[in-house]
Amino acid sequence: MEHCSSLGKTALLIAMAEGNRTEEYVSNAREKGFQVAVGKVGSMDVQKVIAAVETAAKRENLVDDRYRSQHALYHAILDALQGLGRGPLQLGNVLRTVGLRFAIVRGPRIVEDTDDLWIAVGMYGMIGAPIKGHEHEVCGLGINHL
Repeated sequence: MEHCSSLGKTALLIAMAEGNRTEEYVSNAREKGFQVAVGKVGSMDVQKVIAAVETAAKRENLVDDRYRSQHALYHAILDALQGLGRGPLQLGNVLRTVGLRFAIVRGPRIVEDTDDLWIAVGMYGMIGAPIKGHEHEVCGLGINHL
């Protein structure tokens, strides 16, 4: 994680981290000046996935109540979800379920760039038919300018 100096890579690495590595990566990102929120969600409903990410971002004060902030987060979430679903957002409609870890990272696009704020949503987990053992890994990343 010490070589990670970009917003998107930081979000993906944190989302993909397991066990103690998650907190290690989060601490490292915060030392570099990034704000971070992490969480998990499992659902067949895209709205529930979006709500879980939005709630985590608000809880950690990564977004405020202004429209621009909310809008940037929403589109970063949608972009990350499209990466998971290979295009159009469909989970429950096509009998697919997801179990995801996500990371929301706010800060400059790259560590050296201190005058610009962005938000990134990284997601990693499993998707598949709602039958145990029929899942596969997926990941998605969305980045938007604040």
